[in-house]
Amino acid sequence: MTETTERQQRFDHGKKVLDAIDGAAGANVIDALDDVSPELGHQVVAWGFGEIYSRPGLEPRDRQLVTLGMLTALGGCEPQLDVHINAALNVGLAPQQIIEAFLHSAVYCGFPRALNATFTAKKVFTERGLLPVA
Repeated sequence: MTETTERQQRFDHGKKVLDAIDGAAGANVIDALDDVSPELGHQVVAWGFGEIYSRPGLEPRDRQLVTLGMLTALGGCEPQLDVHINAALNVGLAPQQIIEAFLHSAVYCGFPRALNATFTAKKVFTERGLLPVA
């Protein structure tokens, strides 16, 4: 098997995982990189999803919960939070669970970051017709 074939197989595997988790939102991110850094898009798919997201040990739902916490802690990641809140909903997290995770993050990340994450969730929930969250 050639290096080119292996590279394409890793990408194809990662694309299946990305599509299953993120749907169109993930594909839109990769497509947006085509004219500026197609290699970054390739690595996100092949390595991020093909190698990391597809590993055994954590269910997709749990991986998304961890990802939401880390993006909240980093701050300034609202565009990525948007994608991953959608992904969290796609893999079975309920809106109430996402909001609870952001409330919990206030203890460790501070109110400003928890608020930014919660407002990003509100935007996603509005777009998906999931408000009000009770």
